[in-house]
Amino acid sequence: MEKGARKAQSELGINLLVKTGAKETSIEQQIAIVEELINEKVDAIVIAPGSSIDLVPVLKKAQDANIKIVNIDNKLDKQQSEKLGLRNVPFISVDNEKGAYLSAKFISDKIIKPTNVVIIEGIRGADNAEQRKIGALKAFNENKNIKIVGSETANWKIDEANVVIEKIFKKEPSIGAVFCANDMMALGVIEYLNKVNKQDVLIAGFDALDEVKSAIKNKKMNVTIDQQADIQGHTGVKYAIDMLNGKEVPAETMIDAKIISD
Repeated sequence: MEKGARKAQSELGINLLVKTGAKETSIEQQIAIVEELINEKVDAIVIAPGSSIDLVPVLKKAQDANIKIVNIDNKLDKQQSEKLGLRNVPFISVDNEKGAYLSAKFISDKIIKPTNVVIIEGIRGADNAEQRKIGALKAFNENKNIKIVGSETANWKIDEANVVIEKIFKKEPSIGAVFCANDMMALGVIEYLNKVNKQDVLIAGFDALDEVKSAIKNKKMNVTIDQQADIQGHTGVKYAIDMLNGKEVPAETMIDAKIISD
């Protein structure tokens, strides 16, 4: 995302500040960053919120301070936004449900005999996590050979995924496939499988991290989704400038998801 945003900075001749929380789950830190940006009186904020709900109040505060808001990646909660009066916030993302469907379907299509599968979810309540779960469920439910024996959250975290998948395997040792709602959790699953020397499990992810691309190349994983985050970042900054210049921008923009597979 930063790469795409920096490209927009170069093209538009603007002053771009890039701030990030330590983790995707650092919600309080992200809120504090927005508070800091309000105090600095920036003109616009392009944000990929860690929480669909918890960031709405501080973003409403920013909007009240005449700061333009652009929402990328994880959609802000519509009900909470309407309740607090946060309006006219364009949203840019990949179609998370479709992307997850494509990822899960890739491994589902390889399953031709009765197989137990597992879904490792992102943060429950986050829109992107919920949409990815829906997409994976849809793909798996289309295959009559598949039985979903577990769907647990690992909150986007590699270490948590390692622990969660170990617990699931102890209950259901015959798991043949795992869909992970992001690549960090997929890496956690791979770590566990390597530790127990289990090599016959299909693994699908989402994000196209470099480490996962290597894992796919080395036959440790099967598929991931490139959500073209650079395009999201570039479009977000461009929309922010358009809004500052009084131009209308689309309420919602979906970027194509790309499959990266073995």
